[in-house]
Amino acid sequence: MSSKPLIQIETSHGEIFLELDRDKAPVSVENFIAYANAGHYDGTIFHRVIKGFMIQGGGLTPEMHEKPTGEAIINEATNKLKNKSGSVAMGRTGEINSATAQFFINTENNKDLDHGGLKPEMYGYAVFGQVVDGMDVVYTIEQQATTSVAGYDDVPEEPIMIQTVTVLD
Repeated sequence: MSSKPLIQIETSHGEIFLELDRDKAPVSVENFIAYANAGHYDGTIFHRVIKGFMIQGGGLTPEMHEKPTGEAIINEATNKLKNKSGSVAMGRTGEINSATAQFFINTENNKDLDHGGLKPEMYGYAVFGQVVDGMDVVYTIEQQATTSVAGYDDVPEEPIMIQTVTVLD
């Protein structure tokens, strides 16, 4: 079992390859791999795309229906990995330990998302990997025109599909 699993995300805009950090974020990595191996991400979309910030996906269908998920996991934001451009982190609600399947890829250095304290608004978002190839695809996705759909803001006007997520090693 590699401590740096390689992941291939096939999107409607091209391929993105991630290297995950099992040593620093074991719970997040195992969680992501479990969802990938179960086919959870196949047919979902990048539903939140904000220029100069990040692209988020892995939880909604093109019809904006939320896919069912398992239990939330512990937030590993204290692992000292930074929300820098190209890093991948767990999406969550305002609750510290609420991440399930959704993830985001930072397109800028987002220091405000790093762990800064124990209060919920300061706790941060758990980085668990890094894009190692395909940042051009991430930047292309980031530039797509967005709108509001079904109560969600920053939704790409044309759905950006996550066709498959494959664990390569």
